[in-house]
Amino acid sequence: MPKKLKESKVVLWLAIALLCATLIFVLSRISFLFAPIGTFVSTLFGPVIAAGFLYYLLNPLVNLLEKIKVKRPLGILIVFLVLILAIVGIIMTVIPNLVTQVTGLVSNIPYFLSKVQTGVSDFVSHHSMLQKLNLTKLISSIDVSPSKIAKNSFFAFTNNLGSVVSSAAGIVINLITIPVILFYFLKDGHKFGPNIRKFFPARYRDRVSDLLHQMNKTISRYFAGQMIECLFVGTCTFIGYTIIGMPYAFLLGFVAGICNIIPYLGPYLGIAPALAIALIDSWPKAIAVVIIVLIVQQVDGNFIYPNVVGKALDIHPLTIILILLAAGNLAGLLGMLLAIPLYAVAKTVVTYTVNLIHLSRENNIVNVDKPDNNANNKNSN
Repeated sequence: MPKKLKESKVVLWLAIALLCATLIFVLSRISFLFAPIGTFVSTLFGPVIAAGFLYYLLNPLVNLLEKIKVKRPLGILIVFLVLILAIVGIIMTVIPNLVTQVTGLVSNIPYFLSKVQTGVSDFVSHHSMLQKLNLTKLISSIDVSPSKIAKNSFFAFTNNLGSVVSSAAGIVINLITIPVILFYFLKDGHKFGPNIRKFFPARYRDRVSDLLHQMNKTISRYFAGQMIECLFVGTCTFIGYTIIGMPYAFLLGFVAGICNIIPYLGPYLGIAPALAIALIDSWPKAIAVVIIVLIVQQVDGNFIYPNVVGKALDIHPLTIILILLAAGNLAGLLGMLLAIPLYAVAKTVVTYTVNLIHLSRENNIVNVDKPDNNANNKNSN
C-alpha cells in the first residue's frame, strides 16, 4: 500500500502544489527584498521598449546601407540624421495642426456639453416615464459653464503638479537615454544571434540560429506592418472626414491611426470621439462617419494587413481579443500594445520546437526501419 501511494500521480501533484504554495508564501513575505529590482526594471522598461521598436524600424535601413558597402557606423549615423529630420518635419507640420485642433476642441467643450444637455432634456421631456425620474432637474443642475470647467481643471492641475513635474523629468531622461540605447542596438544587434549560439551544443546551433531568425522576422514584420497600417488608416480617415466636412478632421484622423495599433479593438476606440462629435452635429454626419470608417477598415483588413504583416501573426481573432482583455487588466494600455507581439514570438518558439520534435521522431523511425546494408553485404559474402 505505501508503495502504491508513492507511485500515485495524485500524491505527486499534491506535493508539487504544496511546494508551489509554500514558495509563493515565502516570496510574499520577503517581497521587500525584490522592490529595488522591480524599480530598476520598471525604470529601464520604457526606454528599452521604445529603443527596440525603433530598432526594428531602422535596422533594415542600416542593413541595406551595409549591403551597398557603407560601413555600419556610418550607416547608423545616416539613419540617425534621417530620423532627426523626420522628427523635425513632424514637429513643424503635424504638431502645430494637432495643437490648434486640440485647443479648438477644448474651447468648444462647453458648447458640446450644453448641446448634449439640451438634447437629453428634450428627449426626457417627450417621455413621461423618464420625467418621473426627475432626470430633467438632475441634468439642469449640472454646471457646464466655461468658468466651472476652467476652475476644475486648474484645481486638478495644482493637485497633481508633483506628478506632472515628475512625468516631465521622466520624459526628458527618456529622450536622452533612448537614442543611446538605440545606437548600441543598431551597432551590436547583429551580434546577438551569434553570441546566443555559443551557449548551445554545436549540433543545436544551426537550429537556434534559425529560431532566432524566425523570431526576429516575426517582430520586425509586426512593428513595420503596424506602422504602415497606422499611417494608412490615419491618412485615409483624415481624407474621408475632410470630404464630409467633419470638424477637427486632422485630430480625429490622428486618433484613429494611433488607436489602430490595438488589433480589433482599436477601430472602435478610434471612431468613438468622431462619432460623438458627429452625433452632436447631425445624424447624417454620424452615418457618414460610420461609412468612412467601415470603408477604411475593409481596405485595411483585406489588402493592407495581409500584405504588410502576412501570416507572421496568424492568430485567431478570438485569441487576440482574450489576450487583449487579459493584458489590459494586467498592464493597461502598454500591456495591450505588447501582448500580441509577445504572444506571436511565444507561438513561433512553441511551433518551431514542436516541429523539431516531430522531425526528430520521424528521423528516428526512418533510421530504425532502414536496413543495415553493411550487415547484409557481410552475410551475403
